Amino acid sequence: MLPRELSVAAVLLLCVQSLHGSAFHPVSSHEFTAYRMQQYNLVQQKYGCRGAILGAEARSADEPVLTRRCVIMKVMDFTTGKYLEAQRQNAAAILILLPTNISAVPYDSIQSFMVSESEVLLKEILIPVYVAPEDEKLLIMYEEVKQAAATRTLSIFVRVLRSMVTATAFQMSLSNTAAIKSSTDTTFTTLEGVLPGAEEDAPTIVITAHYDSYGLAPWLSYGADSNGSGVTILLELVRLFQKLFSSPGTKPPFNLMFSLTGGGKYNFLGTKRWIEDNLDHAESSLLHDNVAFVLCLDTLANSDELYMHVSRPPKPDTPIQSFLEQLEEVVSSRFPWVKVGLVHKKINLVESSVAWEHERYSLRRIPSFTLSRLEDPKSELRGSMLDTMSQVDFRKMKRNGVIVAETLARYMYNLSDKGSPKDMQVFKGQLDFHDSRMSSLMSSLTSVPRATQLLDKEPAHILLVNSLEHEFKRYLQQVHRHTFRQDKKDPDITFFDQMNQQIVMYRVKPAAFDLFLGGCIAAYLAIVYYTIQNFDYLYIKLKAAAKYKHE
Repeated sequence: MLPRELSVAAVLLLCVQSLHGSAFHPVSSHEFTAYRMQQYNLVQQKYGCRGAILGAEARSADEPVLTRRCVIMKVMDFTTGKYLEAQRQNAAAILILLPTNISAVPYDSIQSFMVSESEVLLKEILIPVYVAPEDEKLLIMYEEVKQAAATRTLSIFVRVLRSMVTATAFQMSLSNTAAIKSSTDTTFTTLEGVLPGAEEDAPTIVITAHYDSYGLAPWLSYGADSNGSGVTILLELVRLFQKLFSSPGTKPPFNLMFSLTGGGKYNFLGTKRWIEDNLDHAESSLLHDNVAFVLCLDTLANSDELYMHVSRPPKPDTPIQSFLEQLEEVVSSRFPWVKVGLVHKKINLVESSVAWEHERYSLRRIPSFTLSRLEDPKSELRGSMLDTMSQVDFRKMKRNGVIVAETLARYMYNLSDKGSPKDMQVFKGQLDFHDSRMSSLMSSLTSVPRATQLLDKEPAHILLVNSLEHEFKRYLQQVHRHTFRQDKKDPDITFFDQMNQQIVMYRVKPAAFDLFLGGCIAAYLAIVYYTIQNFDYLYIKLKAAAKYKHE
């Protein structure tokens, strides 16, 4: 009898082993690059996420319980409310999936994300926040955790049973667990160049734009509109006015200085240092002398609105008032559908930060203003990962560039007082804006992220700044490159590393499944044990039952 009992036991144990092996069949992992949310200290204020370590199970933001889970959201899911709820429940991390084709995202979803993005960047958060470009496996993971969250409408018994038996989970963990380190070794690079005027003591007009970008994740911030558009228009102005300045007959009685500044997204620190260098340390500078005004270009790639931002209302018979009158004249005669507005915002000396670049000049009593399509300096459009080429209207950007160029020409050549027609076109034919050049410049600017913390460290980003310097040297004289380093003992801004990470995603059974499977195995072994111990009795009963059925 014993051999037969052992045979039965062996068969049953093999079945259990097969069940256990099939349930825990290993699956391949998926490794992908994710980019951490901004983390920096500016003027003793902390911004961004303080954490980087990740090791948690992925869950949809729709789940009721997010504690110690990695919350997965698409751009269209992301809201400030969901972000704060994950923070309130002490989620382990937040992972945002960024679509590879931003143009396919509905406009309303883009606007909603930008608003939420700007809101969450205002404060610090302790849990890690990552952004990863979508890929096939991440989308599969997203759909599965989304479907799992949808089952919460079922009864509790069905939900628990489904989770224990059929559900799978995705475990997220970092390949690199190094501690976050701070860095104050940040440099700000400013480029400047000049077109000398017809007269030796001619007044100077400064045209400037900041070239860095900003968004939730520095490595995914390309800044097409803010402020790739301002840089693109400035570089076209450099090319066009160089042609006018190259001929004695068309050289105006003004010096034209152009500058591209770094650190614009961080309180315009590059502009601040450049002004200090020119006014406080340089023996001679055009900023020391007769400055008519400083024109700052910011976010000009869309919209039919154009705003002149000033720190104080322009007085009559001043250069800024004259420029405003010429601007209104150009727009009303050639682009009557474009709205022109004057926005006066007084500088609050109590605040530690400034809203626009021109405020840095106004603080030093240099007449200045900003031209932008945005009325509100706190607009979400000034810093977003979704500010890509797909959001640029090249036709409107070119039109805004033409408006700036024509207004400058009318002011410098005093065309209105000379009786020139209001709709006179200076920039046409060989002096027209080149569509292909503007497109090429914008493509180059958005080919790599231009976050400040990357521009002086990564080879591709250093090359971009070099290419901007090359553009200046093609057309301008007295081109200078100013590199400003922070005082490490008293830095204006502190950045932190671990901004791009490798995350490994595993498909695993949830912990509840282990308990369920353990219970099944225990019950199965109990049946085996009972069968072995009572085999003779069961055999007699089965034999009797078979005989009775046969009769």
